[in-house]
Amino acid sequence: MAKIELRDVGLMYPAPPDVAAPRLFEVRKERIQEDLPTETTSGIRALDHVNLTIPNGRTFVIVGPSGCGKSTLLRVVSGLVNDHSGQVLYDGDDVRSIPPKDRQIGMVFQNYALYPNFNNEGNLSFFFQMHKVSDEETRERINYTSELMGIGFNELLPRRPGTLSGGEKQRVAIARAIVRAPRLLLFDEPLSSLDAKLRVQTRIEIKRLLRRFSITTLYVTHDQVEAIALADQIVVMHAGRIEQTGIYQQLMDNPVNMFVAGFLGLPPMNLFSGGFISGNKLVLDEDLIPLPSRVFPLVQNDQRVTLGMRPEAADVSVETTSTNAIRLAAEVEAFESDFVHRIQTVHVRTGRWTYSGHCLIDVKLQIGQRVQVYIDPERLYFFDTNSGLRI
Repeated sequence: MAKIELRDVGLMYPAPPDVAAPRLFEVRKERIQEDLPTETTSGIRALDHVNLTIPNGRTFVIVGPSGCGKSTLLRVVSGLVNDHSGQVLYDGDDVRSIPPKDRQIGMVFQNYALYPNFNNEGNLSFFFQMHKVSDEETRERINYTSELMGIGFNELLPRRPGTLSGGEKQRVAIARAIVRAPRLLLFDEPLSSLDAKLRVQTRIEIKRLLRRFSITTLYVTHDQVEAIALADQIVVMHAGRIEQTGIYQQLMDNPVNMFVAGFLGLPPMNLFSGGFISGNKLVLDEDLIPLPSRVFPLVQNDQRVTLGMRPEAADVSVETTSTNAIRLAAEVEAFESDFVHRIQTVHVRTGRWTYSGHCLIDVKLQIGQRVQVYIDPERLYFFDTNSGLRI
């Protein structure tokens, strides 16, 4: 186990040739949902002054959109990418000059990366053969790891990777990482190739192993459910930077900026941009949103402000009632039923804004129906539109 520190880590890739610029622009337009790295005149900035400390034995999960630098950061920590600025420290020691094979790390990849010509026992023992470890010690380590991996794992050892299901391959890949008793475990989207049921089963297996071993772990994923289930701390990345680190509930309740607010959540926070401050109200076209007393001293007239609202703070109703809540007239665009929680997530439009709210599952809705949305004013968020920071 090890304490991992990243101090002011940056990574710049060379600028693409001029001839590639038109194609690069086309790809960017086609994939606007992704968080492509920032381009500068000197190159493409993949990591931008990253500072992070992972305490000994803790699991940190990195989330963020495609292209934000998650896997690049993992490769820097492992030593697979070494031309970065700043420092990567294991227990206070700079490891830049230490090759990956000597860093005592275990890596688990999305595509398993098992050796197809070996049976699964050979995949586990390969590390020991390369380091000339005795057969007796190798067998002891494999037996110990097999016992920890749970019921049925011994039956996988004589088989080759090609005969295994996706979930079984990932179990072998995880065992191969653990058998070497690493100081650090690195997971690069290990469950994204699995179907939904296998993903849940393997996630439970990984969580059990991480709790039992208490190995320092850095885990990259797109899946927020994975992050919630596995993380001691969640790291949110955007454009090569770490935007915020914390437990899931902290990030949900207190996002530092619009990106974190609009990224986390299932569904994420609704954001109403294009508003401005007038007196003690936020003007959103025809609607006036009163400012909470805590926000009013922090803003100025005509300041551009974005309103944030979690779907659970918006109550969609087919009736008009008398209440102190903020009321918006809206039109239903779509709705999804959650029979487990007995609610509906309703996607509505007010003016030029499309957003989500909740209502009970028994409420009868139709596309195009006019409804009222009642918003709890104490559960609103306000962000400076220019800086993106929360007010």
